[in-house]
Amino acid sequence: MAEAVIQIEVVYASVQRQVLMTLDVPAGSSVRQALALSGMDREFPELDLAQCAVGIFGKVVADPSTRVLEAGERIEIYRPLLADPMEIRRLRAARAREKRTLPG
Repeated sequence: MAEAVIQIEVVYASVQRQVLMTLDVPAGSSVRQALALSGMDREFPELDLAQCAVGIFGKVVADPSTRVLEAGERIEIYRPLLADPMEIRRLRAARAREKRTLPG
């Protein structure tokens, strides 16, 4: 008898492009196993699928090695932030203070 499979999606967006792929994976596959099957690291060599943060429908998966997938789920691969949001806010506030104190 054939092994049961489920259909899932894997999505990643780099700065230059985005890829959404539909995959058939064995039922009972973990998020990490599905990522390995996706080959997304061949599409985007900068990705380290063993270490990258991932989520399912916008919710972060704490342990992708143990999270079992269900049919129809979409794995989202998150890329690191280019800038720290707190640092950006701090710099923006400093510039605003500077503008208010400049004679003009």
